[in-house]
Amino acid sequence: MDWLERTAKLRQWTRSGTRAPHKPLLLLYALGRFQHDADGALRYTAVEEDLQRLLTEFGPPRRTSPAYPFHHLVSDGVWEVRTDRGPGSPGSGVRDLRETGAAGRLAPDLRAELRRDPSLLGRMARLLLDQHFPPSLHDDLCEAVGLEPELAETERMSSVPRQRDRRLRELVLTAYEYRCAFCGYDGRIGAVPVGLEAAHVRWWAFDGPDDVDNGLCLCSLHHKLFDKGVLGMGDGHRILVSQRFVGHSPAAHTQVTALAGRPLVGPQPGTPAVADGHRAWHTAQVFQGSPRPDGGRGPARP
Repeated sequence: MDWLERTAKLRQWTRSGTRAPHKPLLLLYALGRFQHDADGALRYTAVEEDLQRLLTEFGPPRRTSPAYPFHHLVSDGVWEVRTDRGPGSPGSGVRDLRETGAAGRLAPDLRAELRRDPSLLGRMARLLLDQHFPPSLHDDLCEAVGLEPELAETERMSSVPRQRDRRLRELVLTAYEYRCAFCGYDGRIGAVPVGLEAAHVRWWAFDGPDDVDNGLCLCSLHHKLFDKGVLGMGDGHRILVSQRFVGHSPAAHTQVTALAGRPLVGPQPGTPAVADGHRAWHTAQVFQGSPRPDGGRGPARP
C-alpha cells in the first residue's frame, strides 16, 4: 500500500482555491502523537482543544470545528475511530463525539508500516507540509503538533507534481529593488541581502504561480506575519493590518499597526504589481478578520 499516495490524495472540500486544511492538520497532529506514543489513542474530548487551536492558528479565517476531520478522515483509510460501543465513528457532531467517548488513531496497517519503516513518518509529514502550507509556517507547525523537526527535513516528495522555480526569489527581490514591500527594510552584508525573502501571495500549495505578479519582497518578520494573516493587501495595493493583532510595545506599533493603510513599497516601474486575483485569494483565505482603520501615517518610506 502506498501511504504517500494516500497522504497526497486526502479528500478535501475545495472550490475556487478555498483552503480546507482540516484533515492535513489532524493527520500531522496524529503523526506527532504517534512519534511519542505509538500505541496511544486520541480521545476526542482530550484533544478537541488542541485541534481547535491548530485550526484557528493555521486554518482559514472562517471558524470551523475539529469534529469534521475527526470523523471524515476515516474515509481516507489512514485513520480509525472507536467509541465506548465499539468500532466506528458516531458522526461529525460534536455532542456525539463527546458523549460516546470517541477516540481516534492512525489506521492499524499504517501504524504497522510506520513501525517497520520509521522514515515514513517524516516523509508523510513533509508531504503534508509542502502540499498545504507555505515554508514560512513549517517550523511553527512542527512545533505545534509535536513533530521533531528533523524528521520532516527530508527531500521533497516526488508525489508533489509541481516544483518551485528557484529563480523566483531573485526576480521578486529585483522587482522590489531589494526592499521589503511593507516596511522598506533593505539590509545587506556587503553585497548580499539579508533578512529579505520572496513571498507568494497566493500560496504555492494552492496553485500560486512562480510569477512576479504573485510575489512580494518581504523582510523575514513581515513574511511570517503575511502568511499568518496578520498583514494583507487591500484596494490600491495598500497594507491591511488585522484587528485581531495585539501588540502594546513601540516595536509592535512601528512594525505592524502603524503600517495600516500605507501603500506598498515598489515594485519598480515596468514591473507587474501583484495581480488582483492573487491579492483577493490571500484576503479571502489567509487574512484574519477585519482590517484596522488606516494609520494615517502618510506615504510609504522611500
